[in-house]
Amino acid sequence: MYKARYSLAYNPFDKENHKTGNHFESEDFRQMTGRLGHLAKTRGIGLFTASPGQGKTYCLRDFFSSLNPNLHMPLYICLSTVSVAEFYRQLCMMLGIAPKGGKPGMFRAIQEQAAYQYKEKRQPLLLAIDEAQYLSTGILNDIKMLMNYKCDSINCLSLILCGEPHLNRILSTPIHEALRQRITVHYNFRGLTDQEAVDYIIHKLCKAGSSKAVIDEAALSAVAGHAHGNPRVIDTIMSDALIIGSQQGKACIDADVILAAVENRNLN
Repeated sequence: MYKARYSLAYNPFDKENHKTGNHFESEDFRQMTGRLGHLAKTRGIGLFTASPGQGKTYCLRDFFSSLNPNLHMPLYICLSTVSVAEFYRQLCMMLGIAPKGGKPGMFRAIQEQAAYQYKEKRQPLLLAIDEAQYLSTGILNDIKMLMNYKCDSINCLSLILCGEPHLNRILSTPIHEALRQRITVHYNFRGLTDQEAVDYIIHKLCKAGSSKAVIDEAALSAVAGHAHGNPRVIDTIMSDALIIGSQQGKACIDADVILAAVENRNLN
């Protein structure tokens, strides 16, 4: 019902419809994308942190989809709590390496494969580890050693660590000083400004075939005020607002509809 009422080909606020290449370029998106591009060229370690729902994973996925597969080998791992051996085993499988020889054997095989990708295939590895705040001290220590190749003479791969803001505090502890010193690019998401939140909503509506006319200025301001710069919260409010507005027979979503959507999701 709401798709027909608001001239939408699909719900643009449903995460399943967040298509890569169809992004809204917020300042956070531009900053992370620019740093990822630099990291892909120079190799090294990048650190990106954001509160849940601010779009760091989407930005990473969008960047990976833009890479030429003949020039880079992007790998994405989303970890929770695994052992060092399990981490190596998973990485070996993604690289097409037999996970054998125990931890030392897998470590050497991964390092050699990364060097082969860079030196022989001219297709350097970009390894992204998401939810990195859950990595154990053992894995973080081994990541530091994984970056070493022939006594630090060359960086064969790029390592991208993504996580929530307390990952910064974890890496600031003395035990991780050596790893922190190797971080070459770093960005903390700030969230959408109020104007970006408004532009984000309009961008999504237009991409789905609708227009700015289906939501009034007061409603846009209300969403921005309740979302506090978080795109996922905006998506949640707007998804409910589309349904509620349609049920109420409103041609234009107003502030009352937004308030109903906020109350429905217990976000106020």
